[in-house]
Amino acid sequence: MNISYDEIRDFLYSEQRCLDDKDYDQWLEHYAKDAEYWVPSWDVDGELTEDPQSEISLMYYARRDGLEDRVFRLQTGRSSSSSQPEPRTLHMLSNLEVATASDSDAEVRYNWVTNSVRHDTVNTYFGCAFVILVRSEDGKLKIKRKKIVLKNDCIHQVVDIYHL
Repeated sequence: MNISYDEIRDFLYSEQRCLDDKDYDQWLEHYAKDAEYWVPSWDVDGELTEDPQSEISLMYYARRDGLEDRVFRLQTGRSSSSSQPEPRTLHMLSNLEVATASDSDAEVRYNWVTNSVRHDTVNTYFGCAFVILVRSEDGKLKIKRKKIVLKNDCIHQVVDIYHL
């Protein structure tokens, strides 16, 4: 039986809720060990960069280990770019489309908006995401690849995982 739309939706809602709740350990559980997490940047011609190995990205982690390191730095305050206090965020997901789905994997696209408040300043981030999901051996969905396109990239601060 193919991975259902409802299961995909609930899984993605759960991932975003973990960011809002700052439950980063549980957020990491949504990712496969070999998950790629990529936020390409826009070049001077207004085109997205296409290769995280040779072009600039806003964020790129080739494996979940990079995300784990990022979470460790957030949780321990050992990041020069981390916001203290961390902003309060609210993630909203819409226009979820399932491009393909089988018993073991699915390709999805969705739009997202994140509102963030810190020190009486409200910021809004928005974009779309392209995700490949796989069913792990224990039957749970995991993110194998996530490409996040930040549409409003003219921002006045460092973007972090909880903004996207």
